[in-house]
Amino acid sequence: MDQKYLRLIFTFSALSFYILLCSFTPAADTIKSTGFKIKTVIIDAGHGGKDGGAHGAFSHEKNVTLAIAQKLQAAIQAQLPDLATVMTRTDDTFIELNRRSAIANKAQGNLFISIHCNSSAEGNAYREHKQNGVMLLVYGLHRVKEQLEAMRENASILIEKDYQEKYQALDATDPANAIILDAFTKKYRKQSIKFGELLNQEFTETDGRSSLGVREQGLYVLANSAMPAVLIETGFINNPDEETFLNSEEGQQQIVQTIIRSIIAYRTALTIQ
Repeated sequence: MDQKYLRLIFTFSALSFYILLCSFTPAADTIKSTGFKIKTVIIDAGHGGKDGGAHGAFSHEKNVTLAIAQKLQAAIQAQLPDLATVMTRTDDTFIELNRRSAIANKAQGNLFISIHCNSSAEGNAYREHKQNGVMLLVYGLHRVKEQLEAMRENASILIEKDYQEKYQALDATDPANAIILDAFTKKYRKQSIKFGELLNQEFTETDGRSSLGVREQGLYVLANSAMPAVLIETGFINNPDEETFLNSEEGQQQIVQTIIRSIIAYRTALTIQ
């Protein structure tokens, strides 16, 4: 069959899928009346195994994120026992990005929290005005000025075998892919931003930490998780002060409790009539 004809059929099918999904998808601002509840939280420890992520003077991102993720799971079990938790990795294992979202979707999660550490181009040497603070990322279609972070986090894909075949959907310039991605993410975009804003408020107002705010990025692991999803850049690991904080028991527990408070605030927001 002619390739152009096949592509036309695929695009038409994608459009039909989009229209069908939208017809059954309530607007995000009507969530409170739909009975949406958080029952299962997916905890994603960024990087792992051969993918070490960013690094500081003495630590690697993959180890920091796993430690925080494990503490977060324990805190949820102790403080919010009615919530189920699922970890995308529990040890130093390399988990492909598409497997992470598949784990989340199979578990029918209601909230996806991905733990990461940031890194700046300054290197590890101490500087008086070294970049610092948290940053909250939600999925957004590719925008030129915001691609540095997306490129850094999506770089894990390049380590995987057959990544070109597995991640064709990343090409948001393809009309058919753009339609599907838009339909898949629109349902949860406002919810993700809301949770991101609550996290940002807790980090800044309660903990007194600086923040780069809530930003939209074209991150695969967020785009393909069928639930509200936020990636938390917990601090700059190549900033000596923040590296010490991120590796400390006190720092990790503070981050965990910030997330716990944000989950509680988010659940409360969903139940207010």
